[in-house]
Amino acid sequence: MSKKLQLEYEPKSAWEVYASKKDRKAMDAMADAYVSFLSQCKTERLVMDYVRDKVEKAGFVDDLKAPLAYRFNRNKTCFLARKGKRPLSEGFRLIGAHADCPRLDLKQRPLYEDTDIALGKTHYYGGIRKYQWLTIPLALHGTVVKKSGEEITVCIGENPKDPVFTITDLLPHLAYKEVVKKVEDAFEAEKLNLVLGQSPVALGKKDDEKFKEPVKRKVLEILHKRYGIDESDFFSAEMQAVPAGPARYVGFDESIIGGYGQDDRSSVFCGLEAFLAEKEPEYAQIVLFWDKEEIGSDGATGAKSYFFEYCMEEMAEAWEPGARLSSIFMNGSVLSADVSAAMDPDHKDVYEPLNAARLGYGPCFNKFTGHRGKVGANDAHPDYIGWLRRILDDAGIPWHMSELGKVDIGGGGTVAKFLAVYGMDVIDVGVPVLSMHSPFELSSKADIYACTLAFREFLKR
Repeated sequence: MSKKLQLEYEPKSAWEVYASKKDRKAMDAMADAYVSFLSQCKTERLVMDYVRDKVEKAGFVDDLKAPLAYRFNRNKTCFLARKGKRPLSEGFRLIGAHADCPRLDLKQRPLYEDTDIALGKTHYYGGIRKYQWLTIPLALHGTVVKKSGEEITVCIGENPKDPVFTITDLLPHLAYKEVVKKVEDAFEAEKLNLVLGQSPVALGKKDDEKFKEPVKRKVLEILHKRYGIDESDFFSAEMQAVPAGPARYVGFDESIIGGYGQDDRSSVFCGLEAFLAEKEPEYAQIVLFWDKEEIGSDGATGAKSYFFEYCMEEMAEAWEPGARLSSIFMNGSVLSADVSAAMDPDHKDVYEPLNAARLGYGPCFNKFTGHRGKVGANDAHPDYIGWLRRILDDAGIPWHMSELGKVDIGGGGTVAKFLAVYGMDVIDVGVPVLSMHSPFELSSKADIYACTLAFREFLKR
């Protein structure tokens, strides 16, 4: 009898596809590495340190003429490249992701004292829900550059012996007015102030040694003793308050990974793992990790900058002298690696089930992002999607397609449109995430595994 014709479509669970002991062992090992990566890389600079260490151990050098090349920009953005068997003008495979995440930045003059408590003023970065950042342990990470040019790295709150910081919230007994307010009115940005200390500096023997703000002074003395910095050094500093502590497994079966920064450091991890694994590509491989995506990709380290173009120009001159940059770009194939919103079982009303991302079903492709009538979208071409379908299905890799919620509910954007301007084929893809942009995001370790394998298949084809 002839085989039944398959006309219907149902996405495949990554858990079912990777059910063998060999796959589960590899999945668990990758999940452990990913948890360690998330725990270690709390800022974009720390991500770049991690990436540099990995690629240098793999033989990459800071020289775009070399067949294994890298270039970093202000330690917030990087360009990685491996020469392929074919000329650069015949095409390349590019994976682009962003290493920045929503957080709380300390203002340039953050320190003050009120009711005998030392506090630090913040300015939130990216799209956050403010109430999620209240009453949780926070760590301080940052870089301070003194007038002398000396660069100082700050990290307080990650070592179990360190103190942590937090933002207070009003007790329910006194919050009757707050509970009837809209969320946007109940939580004010100017009240996202870090608790830094409460004990005053020791009083001197002379009256002129007393301080107007003795608790703030105590904090400054601790900072000066530990890091050699004073209050004016915050003018030339980048200090970030992020959730303290390591990423963790979630659930009795440890199938879910919970941690800060999975949008979009999950794509950074998967992209780098895939890039380092596929060592003999047919086409040139390029990996880009950007900064500033969460605030519109502006600035010298964002995807709107010319850093990518400058790197490609220098590399093309060495790898294929005389090749037109426009021809090289037009033959490029790109995965704009960014997470998608997994359908939340408690909030299904904002999703459209047929076109929603699902946890545990492998990487999720978004033909377009944007909002409402596809405003701000790249909208990938069907011939490119057809090619991706073929290579992933032939490799037996589970994947699915989605949109970011119901059409009139919301939406979002990625770096895809900034790459599409060069004429490349681009589509968004990444792991589905629950509680996106929160201090504790959730992803499935089956999706991390499947996404890395999908990126490998893309890079080697």
